[in-house]
Amino acid sequence: MTSAPHVITLNSPEETARLAVLLGRVLRPGDVLLLDGEIGSGKTHFARSLIQSVMTHPEDVPSPTFTLVQVYDTSLGEIWHCDLYRLSALEEVEELGLTDAFETAISLIEWPNKLGPLKPASALTLKFETDPDTLEKRHLTISWSDPRWAELPEAIT
Repeated sequence: MTSAPHVITLNSPEETARLAVLLGRVLRPGDVLLLDGEIGSGKTHFARSLIQSVMTHPEDVPSPTFTLVQVYDTSLGEIWHCDLYRLSALEEVEELGLTDAFETAISLIEWPNKLGPLKPASALTLKFETDPDTLEKRHLTISWSDPRWAELPEAIT
């Protein structure tokens, strides 16, 4: 079942954070979110908001740009926040242990094109685009092929 893309306009960083909180309420271990978009399009802000919304004990959620992976214990189980931007080979993805995390944790993957054939078929793709006319506005296209996500548009609106 391939979904028709679901497009949402987010008028501010606060709307992006609210959407992340709503999505966080329906996640479970084994879910993979592919956060696609250019630098500055809101991927990390979205991931940070989602992670902080499900933390048992609040803590800082830095960008994993240089560490590549940050792992958080949350009320939903482990969340892996990954930034694959600096990777240059598929073997580097495998060395991070992501394929195991895809089965046991919630995975938020920035720069998912670096996954190549390791991209899970069940993943939910969120493509962030900056509005060319309004600095804070984002257009988010959500798509999936797994029936797991069929009820998602209702859950996040």
